[in-house]
Amino acid sequence: MFGATVLVPIITGLSVSVALFTAGIGTLWFHLVTNRKVPIFLGSSFAFIAPVELVVKEMGIPAAQGGIIVAGLLYCIMAGLIAVLGPKFMESLLPPIITGPIIMVIGLNLAPVAINSASQNWVIALIVLAVVAYVNLYVKGFLRLLPVISGIIVGYILSLFAGIVDFAPIKEAAWLAIPDFSRPVFDAAAIGLIAPVAIASMVEHVGDVLAVGATVEQDFIKEPGLSRTLIGDGIATTLAGFLGGPANTTYSVPKLPYF
Repeated sequence: MFGATVLVPIITGLSVSVALFTAGIGTLWFHLVTNRKVPIFLGSSFAFIAPVELVVKEMGIPAAQGGIIVAGLLYCIMAGLIAVLGPKFMESLLPPIITGPIIMVIGLNLAPVAINSASQNWVIALIVLAVVAYVNLYVKGFLRLLPVISGIIVGYILSLFAGIVDFAPIKEAAWLAIPDFSRPVFDAAAIGLIAPVAIASMVEHVGDVLAVGATVEQDFIKEPGLSRTLIGDGIATTLAGFLGGPANTTYSVPKLPYF
């Protein structure tokens, strides 16, 4: 989850420190709204990568912030509709025949990013992929809960030996610093590019809530309610937009029975 949260700002040109700050504040807010009943972490949303990256390059970070704020407000509007009309409203608005392809597109949209990163050293990339798959499929016990961490450790060690780890940014960075907050600008073109992606992100949100509920054998759609989880996510995203962070989304915690 940490890797995903910092990868989005790195790709889109936003501040990593602000992304971490807004992910933390957003997660705390989410658990306050849901009465600490849903074991979910909020972090940077991959669904917004393409439009945010484009807006940052063409119009600047403040314009992207405006689009992210409106996207968060769309979450809140949907939460209000669900609170009045019930959770079946969203199911009728976005049936599985629509939500399935949307989730697939979110994943496929990340393929160029993965290929571009892996192309720097295909040997190490393939070894890391093999380690993650092996740990996830064959290793038993606690280590099986950490396939991604295992892959990161192996990949980092191999990268050290290959001489492709640059410690200069670490040496130059300050031990303590205030995140690079910035003020939003509301541009119609930027909003038109970024805000509609909230539809795809809401689909992802519902999928995560259902997946976590199935894992812990609880119906979070009814209690605390989909309207609460959506408004928690929406306000967290709006806050992130005001501060200069990426849009937030839900990350379901893997292997929840162990927690």
